[in-house]
Amino acid sequence: MTEQRSNKDFNKHKENNRQTGAERRLAEKQGKGGGKHQKSNDRVKGSGSSQQIDARGQVGAKAGAKLGAKLGAKAGTQAGAQLGAKADAKAGTQAGAKLGKAGAKTGTQAGTKAAAQNSTKRHGERQKNSGYNPAPSTERQRQGKGDYPQNKQHHKDRKPSSFQDQRKASSAEEIAVGDRIVVTIKRIGINGEGVGYYKRKAVFIEGAITDEVVKAKVTAVERSYLQAELVEIEKVSKERQQPPCPVYEQCGGCQLQHMTYEAQLRAKEEIVREAFSRYADLKELPLRPIYGMEQPWHYRNKAQLQLGWQQGNKQELVAGLYAAKSHKLIDISECTVQESAINDVYKELKHILLELDIDPYDERTRSGCIKTIVVRIAKANGQMQVTFVTATDKLPQQRLLVQRIREQLPEIITIAHNIHKERSSVIFGPKTVILWGEERLPETLGSIQFALSPRAFFQLNPTQTVKLYDAVKEAAALTGNELVVDAYCGTGTISLWLAEQAKEVRGVELIAEAVTDARSNAQYSGIDNALFYEGRAEQLIPQWVEQGIRPDVIVVDPPRTGLDTALIEAVLQAKPERFVYVSCNPSTLAKDCKELLSNGYELEWVQPVDMFPQTAHVECVILMERREK
Repeated sequence: MTEQRSNKDFNKHKENNRQTGAERRLAEKQGKGGGKHQKSNDRVKGSGSSQQIDARGQVGAKAGAKLGAKLGAKAGTQAGAQLGAKADAKAGTQAGAKLGKAGAKTGTQAGTKAAAQNSTKRHGERQKNSGYNPAPSTERQRQGKGDYPQNKQHHKDRKPSSFQDQRKASSAEEIAVGDRIVVTIKRIGINGEGVGYYKRKAVFIEGAITDEVVKAKVTAVERSYLQAELVEIEKVSKERQQPPCPVYEQCGGCQLQHMTYEAQLRAKEEIVREAFSRYADLKELPLRPIYGMEQPWHYRNKAQLQLGWQQGNKQELVAGLYAAKSHKLIDISECTVQESAINDVYKELKHILLELDIDPYDERTRSGCIKTIVVRIAKANGQMQVTFVTATDKLPQQRLLVQRIREQLPEIITIAHNIHKERSSVIFGPKTVILWGEERLPETLGSIQFALSPRAFFQLNPTQTVKLYDAVKEAAALTGNELVVDAYCGTGTISLWLAEQAKEVRGVELIAEAVTDARSNAQYSGIDNALFYEGRAEQLIPQWVEQGIRPDVIVVDPPRTGLDTALIEAVLQAKPERFVYVSCNPSTLAKDCKELLSNGYELEWVQPVDMFPQTAHVECVILMERREK
């Protein structure tokens, strides 16, 4: 009995011998496509020589292809077998049947359109008799080439869908916006999107998970990568879960709620590893296991939510965030990553504002008052601080508003009013007034006491902040004799965390208000060996070195953009024994690390910390030590 190829092998062969558009059209007319897919090495044993069998088989193939175009798969196969049998009783039958059937299949493709127009039923019978789906299938070809080997059988057996009817590109160079592609997801990207490859070109697909096979619609074509929209999941990851947040997909504040927490942690470790491999050329990274959370929900101690009407309905206020790429405000007063007490405060504040007829600000009409409501909670004692950010100098019904809040929300100890008239994405304006209560919210982190003004920066996840700062303390390896410089010190949290074990800590910060807060925090905690300077670290550090004051340890915690070139030069000039880098962006961390690696420093370890579960963000602490003496 003649051995027949599987559809998978046939399509793989077809992909490797793709015809041009003109050749394909000609083959459809003449029914000659089958010969291009059948090679002479598909020989079978028989009574004749190899050349004779090939020649006789080719006769059967050509005749089978021609008849197959007219009669369909079944007739073509039979004719091929009959003609092959005439050429050789045994070998010709086998070769002719095999080659003739291949020709018949391609011939059937050419006749499919006409057959379908005449009779849908007849077309279905031809498919059934041949055992082959004549509809062109780029997905089958792609599967045959191995783009998603873990799902071949599933993909092979799937039923045709509307996705198949869309335009499909045959190569990465031909891809266009709107094309449909099938991709296997290899990893999670730095923004939480699934990353796969189509014809060796990176594809970013939001909502996809590692090891999933997905259908996607191309939304952007760049020189080195594609962006695509998830259409359908063919193979679902076992690590996919139902997001508990009802507005997860609309809000955009979280990116990974559709993944189990264990999968999130693995993905974040891989994000760090990928960044150092790509930007620092470090294939063997001294990466420690990530510090995760035992309870990765309701951890944020501060929320800044915009206020607006629910789709123009002036009977329902919304406190939330704008959906990505839109001006639609999504209510997140039931947010699953905010402290539950914060959610409760927002609900009550909306009721109070409705009762007092205080309107949200409408940027389109330039009417109304309140832009944003900021709520912060002190984890140490549960006390809270509320700030109303307005587009107007005065807050309507101010006296009644304060009275209602004091009566109905006794946990609030500070009510503040910030004025922000400009149209910008910045939350706060330059002027803040305390309407009632304490000027600062007391908070505790470890053994350090803080007093937070309404605009003061403070880490959003205190539980993980302790782990982060302990990693910094470990890296600094202080004995009590060291001078530490804390560049980008902000309100002094890291400086104060290290001061107990250092001889002296000097914090440097460009923002004057943050420096004032840092000094107040030092005084509030009774720490006198932490000094804070307003200015740029890249200017102050060289000045101190010239004065003979050389730091033993330099700690940096820059914004996502990473270190300024001037600061790296200042660090290299100062030559501290240990350099500790706290980063919220693995890509810029790796790039800066590469500069230091080429100038006398070695990377000792990298410690990831999950500061923001359910999001794609990952913080890192790295220790670098100077080897060049």
